[in-house]
Amino acid sequence: MSGTLIVYQSRGGHTSRVTRRLMETLHAAGSACEMMDIVEAQQEGFDWDKYDTVIVGCPVLYGDFDKRIKAFIAENQDKLEARTNGFFCLSVVARNPVKATVEGNRYIQKFLAEQTWKPQNLKVFAGKVDYPSWGFFDSLSIKLIMKMTKGPTASDTVIDYTDWNEVEAFGLQIHQARTGDE
Repeated sequence: MSGTLIVYQSRGGHTSRVTRRLMETLHAAGSACEMMDIVEAQQEGFDWDKYDTVIVGCPVLYGDFDKRIKAFIAENQDKLEARTNGFFCLSVVARNPVKATVEGNRYIQKFLAEQTWKPQNLKVFAGKVDYPSWGFFDSLSIKLIMKMTKGPTASDTVIDYTDWNEVEAFGLQIHQARTGDE
């Protein structure tokens, strides 16, 4: 075992970009790292023995995480616990600094209450509002949430709330956890 694998689920591509930045940060720190979409991981599998660290990441979709991510965690909890591990999520409500914390984010708290797996490394990132890329139902639903939380509701709004420095800091945290380097 000598590398990190990030298994992720991305619906519109933003979680994929965050995962890529984590991978690039780990590479720059000297860690081998690969990323794999959850569909590929479940359909094709992978050699767990290649990785001493596995991170799982996904967006919050309508207040929850994708069922494939939950199934992956449940089916592989023992393998996750046998190595350095972590979990991250993206949520547009995390544009509020309090909701960008593990303690202040109700979605991650709900997830942790439902799971027996307790990730060693956890992070909540603010996501991206991209109304032009979303379908009618998604746009309408997010606009309703944004209206309630005093966020942007204009149909042409595209705002990336992600703190990319925080993404890199999480990557370095993972590197330190797997190597013990400061």
